[in-house]
Amino acid sequence: MSAEAMTGTGAEKKKFMRRQAVDRSQKVRRWVQLGFAALNGLLGVQFYLWVRFYERGAVGMALPRPAGVEGWLPIAGLMNTKLLLATGRAPAIHPAAMVLFIAFVGMSLVLKKAFCSWLCPVGTLSEYLWKLGRRLFGTNAAFPRWVDVPLRGLKYLLLGFFVFIIGAMSAEALQDFMGSPYGLLADVKMLNFFRNMGPTAAIVLVMLASLSVLVKNFWCRYLCPYGALMGLASLLSPVKIRRDAEACVDCGKCAKACPSGLKVDELVQVRSAECTGCMACVAVCSTQDALQFALPPVRSELPAQRWKGRVVGPAAVAGVMAGIFFGLILAARLTGHWQTNLPSAMYQELVPKVSSLSHPGI
Repeated sequence: MSAEAMTGTGAEKKKFMRRQAVDRSQKVRRWVQLGFAALNGLLGVQFYLWVRFYERGAVGMALPRPAGVEGWLPIAGLMNTKLLLATGRAPAIHPAAMVLFIAFVGMSLVLKKAFCSWLCPVGTLSEYLWKLGRRLFGTNAAFPRWVDVPLRGLKYLLLGFFVFIIGAMSAEALQDFMGSPYGLLADVKMLNFFRNMGPTAAIVLVMLASLSVLVKNFWCRYLCPYGALMGLASLLSPVKIRRDAEACVDCGKCAKACPSGLKVDELVQVRSAECTGCMACVAVCSTQDALQFALPPVRSELPAQRWKGRVVGPAAVAGVMAGIFFGLILAARLTGHWQTNLPSAMYQELVPKVSSLSHPGI
């Protein structure tokens, strides 16, 4: 603490200490974002080298297939989760997709939609894009409410479509799909989509990136069905952004900082499915204990004790997410439900001709 802060009034000291905690919350989140993005990058490189090994006719050094890439197969994760519920047995094909799907939904059940703002690489990229736009243009565009609300409904329509299709499939149909050549190499098909991207797909991605520069979290806010699912799960989370109306000075900084455009300054607790638990609103609040990411408060006659023992700080958020993530992965490894165990000869036969494999339903 600086000498000036040390010699100031008690209120000034509190504000100074508060600013230190604020800076730490966003720094922790950024480090978690970058660390998870780096992990995905390493998995991607290893997976690419694994695919290239079989494309070359199984010549050269063989790397193990990284099961973690199945985290990029959310539809497979949803299908396998239904299969688990329907049969009581963990799937043999892409089990890691199911494990990671359950882990990410579990995080949302506990910590709001923190997966989207703390871990999701697409969410991280989206955040850096709109911040770039704000730096370039001084602000970000915002749609009027009569446009914003219907657009937000698109991601729930997309989610409903996938849930309806998968929900209508029997356990036998799910097993047949996952066991088909297309299902076995869904991860390779995903990689090749980006490797051999056509002009239409490239134009769409450039448009989405451009819109994300102009509008905060355009893809996440309006089109991501995975985010829609996390938002619905987050409605059950006991941890929420909570505002102490007595301590609040109504400065409105929290509402301006919220990337989801929520009116945090007018709420006692933020229940919205759009809240990502990013703590940006908490970060800009300069009033001691006026705004917290916390469990329900304990009744107390002393306002200073209102949040005691109930606040979920950035280190706790990171720790809980790490516990869920690595805990489920460890459990899956120990029980043999992490790797897709297919013979190397099968990969050697199928990977070189993956581009000719069509969807079983076509």
